[in-house]
Amino acid sequence: MAKTSTPDIARIDPANWYVGLRNTSLQLMVYGKGIREAEVTTDYAGVRIDSLVRLDSPNYLLVYLSLDGAKAGIMPLTFRVGRKQKIVCYELRQREKAGEEHVGFSNADVLYMLMPDRFAQAGPVYKADPRHPLNTYIVDREAHSLRHGGNLEGIRQHLDYFVELGVTALWFTPVLENNSPDRNGYSTYHGYATTDYYRVDPRFGTNEQYRQLIDEAHAKGLKVVMDMIFNHCGYEHPWIADLPSHDWLNGIAGTDVTSLSNVEQSVGMTSYKLTPVLDPYASDVDRRETVDGWFVPTMPDLNHRNQHVMTYLIQNSIWWIETAGIDGIRMDTYPYADATGMARWMRILGEEYPRFNVVGETWVTEPAYTAAWQKDSRLTANNSYLPTVMDFAFFDRLAQAKNEETDGWWQGMNRLYSTFVYDYLYEDPTHVMAFVDNHDTDRFLGEGQDAAPLRQALALLLTVRRIPQLYYGTEIMMNGTKAVSDGFVRKDFPGGFAGDQRNAFTAAGRTEAEQQMFQWLSRLLHWRQGNAAIISGSMKQFIPVDGVYVIARRQEGRTVLTIINGTSKAAIFSAARYVELWGQTMPASIPAVDVPTGQAYDVARDFELEPRAALVLDVAM
Repeated sequence: MAKTSTPDIARIDPANWYVGLRNTSLQLMVYGKGIREAEVTTDYAGVRIDSLVRLDSPNYLLVYLSLDGAKAGIMPLTFRVGRKQKIVCYELRQREKAGEEHVGFSNADVLYMLMPDRFAQAGPVYKADPRHPLNTYIVDREAHSLRHGGNLEGIRQHLDYFVELGVTALWFTPVLENNSPDRNGYSTYHGYATTDYYRVDPRFGTNEQYRQLIDEAHAKGLKVVMDMIFNHCGYEHPWIADLPSHDWLNGIAGTDVTSLSNVEQSVGMTSYKLTPVLDPYASDVDRRETVDGWFVPTMPDLNHRNQHVMTYLIQNSIWWIETAGIDGIRMDTYPYADATGMARWMRILGEEYPRFNVVGETWVTEPAYTAAWQKDSRLTANNSYLPTVMDFAFFDRLAQAKNEETDGWWQGMNRLYSTFVYDYLYEDPTHVMAFVDNHDTDRFLGEGQDAAPLRQALALLLTVRRIPQLYYGTEIMMNGTKAVSDGFVRKDFPGGFAGDQRNAFTAAGRTEAEQQMFQWLSRLLHWRQGNAAIISGSMKQFIPVDGVYVIARRQEGRTVLTIINGTSKAAIFSAARYVELWGQTMPASIPAVDVPTGQAYDVARDFELEPRAALVLDVAM
């Protein structure tokens, strides 16, 4: 008779779960040598085992349970192989609050995006844990493509800085484990190659520190948005060394993915062209190359048409909402993933958390493309259920306009005007996230320090019908381009690391130009908080004339005028052109104050605008 041993259970994902969810189904991914053959039982009240899914690998077992009626407690699960058995005590926790109480970010917020590795370092640095070893990595702040040592504690110690600046939500690039070795001077400091979906990268801190950071941020009125990646994982994820099933990944037919050299030679990479996903005339091969291709050889492409893969990812997002208390999710590379699978995720999340918010990265610079990805869009027959999309058109037009003179037709601020013209395509323009730069683009300033175009961009960003997102360091005019590497737009925040020559977190550590920009932006940000005209007011824009572009926001008798001189010469604000804002006849005087500077204006009269001027006028009537 063959000898049997006690079932080997190395890991269960998720390690715990919550009762009281609308969706009472739970998938447990059990990993252990030979565990596929196990039978599973439980006598826990309110719990039923619905099915056992035995995958291709002998080392995985999926256990599907129904928790309808279950209460919080320790649930015993008995795993039996032959005559041998093992009992695992699995924790079911009580939720801290109902799904409706999880309120996500909105256009009332301003998101501040930062990279944990590049923002600040504080407290003890990571020490090797023999139970959970990390692959070899190098901390070298002189190398733009290696780790610099920033961590969660460094962010936590600067929460008051965000409050002083006036932002209301923090978006960190991914904080989950990226256990990849440095390769050819390149590391995954950016966080987009996940190797453990349930563990904060130890180089940044622990799961407990992440929760503490979020709790303290909440106490200071700051929300936290978690960056997630469903399209792909990291090559060092345990799934790659031991694939759960032959269809767990896309594009691997006939390829031994445990050899990176094989992957580089045999697995197709994505075309990076997103248009086929929505193109009504797209060929099958074009769609397949976009969605099924790997992003890079070290980021395997997950197959969301495999319902078990998608269930795993959906549960992971719910687990982080319940466990860490995050206030939103930013989903990376959204159109590269299977649209049906992602819609299933968004529908389930929306049913569970109706006031939560998720923004998807939809990197095509045409409003029609972006709008089609928004929830309930009339532009497509397939509902994405995605509440918020990213406005790459706004980013793209600003990048062009900053180097142009606004003429009578298409250039300069006409590009922005023409972008907002297409807001009728969106089901809800207030659920569109706009930005002037981020970690994947050149800094708005490029290699320069010209503050005037930056003020124009920020004045627009913070007053139009959008959810605004700032990129860390913009407030102190950090610059850089991707000409050499992505790392040049991801430089360390001055003062965030030991040995820095100056501390830009303080006024004393900023240059005069940096302090002027910080103060200008901070005044605008604080004024924006709770401002009904900006958050829920109507928007009216005027075609740029003689280089002057004007946008009016109005609510409950309050008017805000954003006035941009899109030329490098002085221009005139011609009051008579905007008389419709005040009635059929122009009042004798309409006092207004420029929010960032405090300078007084009378918008019932003509006045001169400096070259590249940017005014945000709070009007008295």
